Amino acid sequence: MTDGKNSEAVERQLVGAAIVRLRARVMAFVFAAVCGVGLFVATIWLVVRGGENVGYHLGLLSNYFPGYRVTVPGAFVGAAYAAVLGGIVGWVTAWIYNRVAARND
Repeated sequence: MTDGKNSEAVERQLVGAAIVRLRARVMAFVFAAVCGVGLFVATIWLVVRGGENVGYHLGLLSNYFPGYRVTVPGAFVGAAYAAVLGGIVGWVTAWIYNRVAARND
C-alpha cells in the first residue's frame, strides 16, 4: 500500500518538474513587442503602398485606439496602444497558465 502512495508522490514530483512556469513579465514584454511592431509595420506598409482608400479596415482600429490613423504619425500611436494591449494580454495569459499549472501540481 505504501509503495503505491510513494510512487504516486514521485510521479507528481516528476510531472511538477516537467511543467514549465511562465514568467509573466517576460510574456508581457514579448506580447507587447510583437503587437506593437506588428501594428507599426502593417500601418507603414499600407502608407507606403498608398492607393485610393489607404487602410480602410485597419483604420477601424481608431474606434478602439483614439488618435490612431493609417498615417506615419498614426503608426507610432497605434504601436503604443498595441504594445500596452499586448502586454496586458501576455501577462494575463501567463498568470492564468501558472494558476492552472499550480492547481495540477
